[in-house]
Amino acid sequence: MTTSDSLLDSVVLEPGRPADASVVWLHGLGASGHDFPPVVAELGLPKDHGIRFVFPHAPAIPVTINGGMVMPAWYDILAMDFDRKVDEEGVRRSGRQAEALIQRERDRGVPPERIVIAGFSQGGAIAFHTGLRYPERLAGILALSTYIAADCDLDNERTPANHDIPILQCHGTQDPMVLPGMGEAARDRLTGLGYSVDWKTYPMQHQVCPQEIDAIGAWLRTVLLSS
Repeated sequence: MTTSDSLLDSVVLEPGRPADASVVWLHGLGASGHDFPPVVAELGLPKDHGIRFVFPHAPAIPVTINGGMVMPAWYDILAMDFDRKVDEEGVRRSGRQAEALIQRERDRGVPPERIVIAGFSQGGAIAFHTGLRYPERLAGILALSTYIAADCDLDNERTPANHDIPILQCHGTQDPMVLPGMGEAARDRLTGLGYSVDWKTYPMQHQVCPQEIDAIGAWLRTVLLSS
């Protein structure tokens, strides 16, 4: 069983040359680190890119809204509404796990300003939580079909190092799981704090689409591959 102090098991895609950049990409509720690796080949990255992709597996925990069923999750979901009680402890625990994965990339020789923290749905909420609080500059935050799960005193905990971090936030206009308004609320919260959010919507549900994948690839080329 994975604990908050353990390094999460991950699917890792190594580039064709020694990595000089990394993307830590967190999956959604009930999924696994196997969900998004197939997307990498569709990003339009140059063949000689040096980006390592890390797709961790969330620990299996009981999830309240699913009747307490044990499944991969970054935190418990107690109810689906804007004013719901949130599992702040779980969000913080997963944030520490994400930070440990970032540290491993640093230990492998990738500087923090060459590391993107990314996530879909629940994973995107942890990407927001981690990236905005990380004490050193990161390359960017990629937030897909997601929201701010627990504010966790963001006003006081966000760090100056990432006050102008590139943020790409994408959402489906027909998303029945994470309603578009939840994504818009996250966007508005961040822009209200002075962050610049590249907000894109697509006519899709709780998923990714080819146009979105193209946009992600273009954004990654900008934040990690442009000179």
